[in-house]
Amino acid sequence: MRRPWIVGVLVAGLLLGACGDPSSGPETSPPSAPEVSATTHQRAPASSPSVRAPVKAPTVLYLGDSLAMENQKVLGQELRRDLRAKYTSAPYSGTTLCDYLEGTAERSLVPARDKAAALVRSLRPDFVVLQFWGNAWDFTWCMDGITYDGARERYFKRYEADARSLVEQIATAGGSHRPRIVWVLQGPDPITPDRVRRVNGLYERLAATTGGIVADAGKTVSPDADRYTWTQHLPCTDYERAHPDYCTQPSRDRTALHRDDDYLHFCLAPTTSTPKPCPVRSPGILRIAREITKTIRQSAS
Repeated sequence: MRRPWIVGVLVAGLLLGACGDPSSGPETSPPSAPEVSATTHQRAPASSPSVRAPVKAPTVLYLGDSLAMENQKVLGQELRRDLRAKYTSAPYSGTTLCDYLEGTAERSLVPARDKAAALVRSLRPDFVVLQFWGNAWDFTWCMDGITYDGARERYFKRYEADARSLVEQIATAGGSHRPRIVWVLQGPDPITPDRVRRVNGLYERLAATTGGIVADAGKTVSPDADRYTWTQHLPCTDYERAHPDYCTQPSRDRTALHRDDDYLHFCLAPTTSTPKPCPVRSPGILRIAREITKTIRQSAS
């Protein structure tokens, strides 16, 4: 009975590419502007009364692919509530690190105005949060056709070079007010588990050597016993048990992280032809957003 599931996941992976919307392909009509202070129809989860906001409210810029696209409103809620943060998000589905590099406008899914350095110069953020699953397929033009399946070592070499270039551009753009980069570690991938492990390792090395920090959001959507084993469900947390909307199967004390037809994304609503923030309460998204917020809180205190 496992073979049909595996075949289905493989097909889904090829369609999703680098976290893109399977029905739209690369997003060629990006939103007109990054989201500065988005509102949401989701009920905001209450924060712990013991949480303290930092003395100075941080300015946070959130960039990334479709995982960031679906997370952006919930992360904004958490950051504004817990840290009184000034928050801007400018994610684009289907992207990878090179899309946010200046000098790639003609071969990029991100317009010049939303390149990382351009936004750093205009917003002067304290933190730049980068959440990228790691474009493993030929899904964005700026990767020049380099794929994980086609040439693994070349893929990792190129991905690291782009990551280092992005760090340099962000630092230069920040000038005397250099923002700290928050590298969001990714959750398990049932198709290429070693790739995700190596991409996360790269993020950890860059954080350690360039003054960045790591938010291990992927651990919050992984089994306790094995950080890199993919699962669709996990036991409910205490918060989720206290808020039934976030414990999707209370009788079994477990909650859904992924839909049956989407092993990669954490939004429990179907993907649409136009990428957008997740419109429904989704436990995986809240777990990820809270871990990123906690990391920034600890660094800003």
